[in-house]
Formats: sequence, structure tokens, C-alpha cells
Amino acid sequence: MKLQHFSVKDIPRRRFLELTMKGGVAVAVTPALLSQLTSCGPGAASATALDTDRDMISRVLKKALEKGGDFSEVYIENRISKQIVMEESKFRSGLCGINQGAGVRVICGNKTGYAYTDVVDEEKLMRAAEVASYVASGEAPATVVSLTEADYKSFVTVEMPLAEIADEQRIEMIRRADTAALEYDPRIRMALVDYYDEIRGRVIANSEGLYLRDELPLLFFIVQAMSSDGKARHMARERLSMHSGFEMFSQVTPEEVAQNAAREAIAMLAAEEAPAGIMNVVMQNGWGGVLVHEAVGHPLEADNIAKGIGAFTGKMGQKVASDCFTMIDDGTLPNFRGTVNHDDEGTPAQRNVLIENGVLKGYMTDILSARQLDMKRTGNGRRESFRYIPIPRMTNTFIAQGKDDPAEILASTRKGIYVQSLSGGSVNPVTGMFNFTCREAYLIENGKKTVPVRGATLIGSCMDVISNIDAVGNDLAFGPGICGKGQNAEVTAGQPTVRIRGINVGGSKA
Repeated sequence: MKLQHFSVKDIPRRRFLELTMKGGVAVAVTPALLSQLTSCGPGAASATALDTDRDMISRVLKKALEKGGDFSEVYIENRISKQIVMEESKFRSGLCGINQGAGVRVICGNKTGYAYTDVVDEEKLMRAAEVASYVASGEAPATVVSLTEADYKSFVTVEMPLAEIADEQRIEMIRRADTAALEYDPRIRMALVDYYDEIRGRVIANSEGLYLRDELPLLFFIVQAMSSDGKARHMARERLSMHSGFEMFSQVTPEEVAQNAAREAIAMLAAEEAPAGIMNVVMQNGWGGVLVHEAVGHPLEADNIAKGIGAFTGKMGQKVASDCFTMIDDGTLPNFRGTVNHDDEGTPAQRNVLIENGVLKGYMTDILSARQLDMKRTGNGRRESFRYIPIPRMTNTFIAQGKDDPAEILASTRKGIYVQSLSGGSVNPVTGMFNFTCREAYLIENGKKTVPVRGATLIGSCMDVISNIDAVGNDLAFGPGICGKGQNAEVTAGQPTVRIRGINVGGSKA
């Protein structure tokens, strides 16, 4: 059996461009024609997909179950997106994306049938339902319950709707970031700014009687800054992303994002080769939470648990981590990048305590794995788009706030590595073995952060790491990312300052 290795990363520009426009209609414009982005306004895509009548959807749900099956579902999606890229103080591209389609799913026991169409009408949906139905075995089908519209609590507020924002305002944010990065220090040689926003409309209906419509805005702003002093150079990046309106930039300004990237780029010019060996590691609050997202979160997603594989299989209720370690996945944090009012199956977002004071309390499920494990649905069934089936995925995953003073955690660490920023990493979901690249790290000498080091990697197993955490700070913070698991998902990772005793650090020092 081939296993998917999961990863979370700071996404490279080229891949970012590919993903944001994947499967959509892209309109590339020259800098002189950036104003034409306005042609991709709220009325640019037909709204018919999201206005499809319930009687027609009910017929599709019944068609999907005509050969048998336990559950059927129709998922309709419409996305309108805009992206603008500035590189070396010049606008390189402006892209407008329109992406629309629908998928039909049938669950029969442990089997799933799925088919999708780019054209949303009854004929194409009926054909998708017929294809999906072939997974059924001929037993009596489940009854399709009359559709009733659900009304869930929203965790996403919008003050400045993206559809009402002029492209000149988007361009202004990009220019401000570019200027702030270049003015930070003369050694900042260039900046690259990626701006992306989208409005994602969804209709979810299933044979249990659920009918749900919603619209979710998303902003993603990335600044990369490259420094050079003639002897060394470093490419740093900073990300800002929320499900919100354009007011995101009044909460965190483009200057703050750019200056944070520039600060790292300058600091790392003085980096020395990293030592290697078993060391104590102090990880700064924020995006460092990607380590437990990767090393612990993925093994707690219930699809592998249902297959009987993975580091946490069969350990429910058992001690798996140190007493000071609590890990939570919470899709309800207001406006966070990983927040969902409901998942892509229509299950309401929830706060799920996964590990509490070192004891395993729960897994993250979708509809299928919840059925297989006889567990409740946790609101973690997510998909990249209508072209994919939903699978268990994290939302906003973090180590809960502790009681230790972050300054004291550092001061009481005589020697080791202080990790300020990770580039991302990967995990083997069966063994729990992971590796991470440190983008910004420093030596700890006599309780103080001293020389910056490059080339450091963190290597280990999830069980060892969470068992060896002996200090958790009171300074919980978060960072946005893109999670890969065969398909991509928006996530947030977070943690307070933490100390891990005795982790394997791979270094570049001879």
C-alpha cells in the first residue's frame, strides 16, 4: 500500500500561482491592464449553480442511491478569485479566476463512489450520480429525507466585502508592502508580494435531509524579502491570511508583514552553519505550531485510524504525551484561515480537544470515518474543491496555552537551539517520523539566544516530541499555512513558546 506523506509549507510563488488558479478560468493582464481585473466582479460568474432548486437536487440524491447505498450527497461550488503579483517593484501579473462545478458522492459501507462535473445542470448532475452509484452493491438504498435548510452560527464576520473593493485598493496594499520591505535596510535587494483573494460559495445537500448554502471570503497576503551583503543572502517570507473582508489590512498592516520578512532576511545574513546532534530545542510561539500539526495532527486524522494504522491507533484514553501538553483543533476561532462555519460535508465547526494533559481524548473525523469508528462527526471533513472527495483534515490546530514565562523557558535552557521560524515539513503518518527545516534559528548559550544558524533540521517521532515537552509558555500565537494531503487545505497552526528536551537536530556544520 502506497502511503501519502503529508506536508505543511510556506508555498513557493510558482506553486502558489498554480494552485490559486487550478481548474479555473484565468485571465492574465499586463501591468497597464490591471484595471481590467474589475471585469471579474461579483456578477462575472453565473449564479445559477448556487440557485439550483431543491427538488432537482432531491432527484439527484435519489438517483445516486438507485443501486443501493447508505448515504448520498451533492456538493456545488462557485469561486471567484483575484491575484496580483509584484516582483522587483514591478507588477508581473494580474489574474482573475472563475471556478464552478459540482460533485456527487455515494457511501456504501466502507466504499465511496464519486463523480464531478464542471457544468452544473440536471443532466450533468444525474450522470455524475449514475457514475457514483456504481460503488453500491444492490442492497436496499437509504431513504432520501426531504431537504431542510440548515442555519448554522457563523464564525466569519465581514466589514468590507471583497466584492466591493476596488482593484486600486488591492494595488495600494501591495505597493505599501514593497516600499516597506525595501526601506527596511539597504541590504534588502528585492521584494516579492503575492496578493490573493476569493469568494467561495457552496451548496451542500445530502440524503439525511441537509440543505446548506453559504459564502466564505478568503484573503492571502505573502511578502518575500531577499537580503544580500555580498557574502551571504537569505530569502525570508511572512504570511497574513484570514477569512474576512478587506478590513484584514486594518488589523495587520502591509507594512508590518513586509517589515517582519525584512527583519528575518537581515538577521540571517550573519548565520553560521548549524551544529548537529541531540539538543534541547526552544520553539518560539506562533507558526512553530506547524510541528505538532504535522507530527501529531495528521496521525490523529481518523481516516488512517479507521484503517488500523498510525501512531495513535488503539490509544484512546491512554497517556501519550507529557502532563503539560494539550492539543486542540478548533474550527470556530473567529476569522482564522482554518476556520469553517461548517466543514465541506455540512457538519458544524467545533472545538475538538485531541490530547488533554497528555491523555489522548479524540480523533478528527469526517462522515465516513465517523461511521467506520462509531464516533461523532467533528467537523473536519474538508476538500480542496468540488473535484475532490472530503477527507479528515485539520482546521486551526494548536498547543494550548501553558503557565510558564517564555523568558524563563529560554533562561533555564543552558544550551541548545532556539527555533524562531520553520519553513514547513513532512510526516510519515504510520510511523509518526517527521522532519522540519528551520528557516530562522539561533544557538542558545547559557540561557541566551546568540548566533543565528542556517541549515538546521528537526528530526524525530511524534511520540518522542510530545513526551519530551517540559515547558509550555503563556504566549499562545498563530500562523497561517497550506496543508498538503493529496489535496490542499487552508489551515492555521499555533503554539506558545515550548521547550523540547533532547530532539535530534540535523546540522550543516562540518
